[in-house]
Amino acid sequence: MATVNLGSIKFNWQGAYDNATAYAVDDVVSSSGSSYICIAATTGNAPPNATYWEQMSSAGTDGTDLTTTLTTQGDILYRDGSGLARLGAGTSGQVLQTGGSGANPSWTNVSSDFVKLGETGAVSNQASASLNGFFSSDYEIYKVFGYGVWGASSANAFHFRVNTGASYTEDSSSSYFFAGEGRYVTSSSNGTQNSAGWAQSFGRIGWSGGGSTDYDNAWELTIYNAEGSGHKYFTTNAVYWDGNATFGSLTTGNQWRSSTAMTGIRIYSAGGNFNADNIIMYGLKG
Repeated sequence: MATVNLGSIKFNWQGAYDNATAYAVDDVVSSSGSSYICIAATTGNAPPNATYWEQMSSAGTDGTDLTTTLTTQGDILYRDGSGLARLGAGTSGQVLQTGGSGANPSWTNVSSDFVKLGETGAVSNQASASLNGFFSSDYEIYKVFGYGVWGASSANAFHFRVNTGASYTEDSSSSYFFAGEGRYVTSSSNGTQNSAGWAQSFGRIGWSGGGSTDYDNAWELTIYNAEGSGHKYFTTNAVYWDGNATFGSLTTGNQWRSSTAMTGIRIYSAGGNFNADNIIMYGLKG
C-alpha cells in the first residue's frame, strides 16, 4: 500500500511576494493586501498574472484615518451630504439634536415648558425688589415665587406694580383693581380677612407678617397677558405668620387696566423695607 504524507497536503505560505524567489505549485503569497496561490512554477511573474497565480482573497477597503477629522476632545463624527464630518463639542448643558432625514445633527439647549427666567437673590432691608426684562413671546403665563419673606413692621401687606418701557418706568397710576379673601387662626380664635381696592396705585399680594425674627411668609404671583394689548390679570396665593401668634392665608385676584405691554414687575412692602430669601420668576409655554 502506498504511504501518503499528510503533512504535504497543505498550502505552502511564502509570505510577501518576492520577484527573485522561485515559486512552486501550491505556494501561497501576499501581494497588495490580497493572497494568491501558485498554479504553475514561476520566477519573476508577479501576481495577479493569471498564468501562474490564482487569487485566494482580495484586499478590503482601507479605513479612514479619523484623527484628521476628529481633532479635539468631545468631537463627534457624523456623515454630512458628502462624507464624514466633525461636530465640535457644544456648550455645557446642551444636548444633541437631530435635524431629521437629510439634515445634520447639532447641539441645542434643553427646552422645557416651565423655565426659570430670573431671580432677585436675597433681599435685605430693601424698599422694593424688581424682576425686569424677562417677558417675551416664548411664554404665555409667568409665575413669581417669594419665600422667606418678612416686613419691617407687623401687619404689613405686600404690593406690586408693573414696569413699562425700556427704562422700566414704574406705572403707579390709579389703574389697579383687586379683591381677595383670607383666613387667620390663633391659639384661641379664627376669622376672615378681606382685601379689596378700586382704582389703586398698586396690586395686592398678601399680608407679610413681620416685626419678629420668628417668621415664615411665602407667596405665589401668577401673571397673565403680560405682553398683550388688553388688560393684565394676576392671581396670588400667600401664607404668613405674623411673628407672634397668628397664622393666615390670603388669595387675591388683580387687574391692571392698561393696554401697555409689561416689561417687569416690582414688589413692595406697604409698611417699609422688607427682606426675602429669594424672589424667582418662571415662564410657562403655551
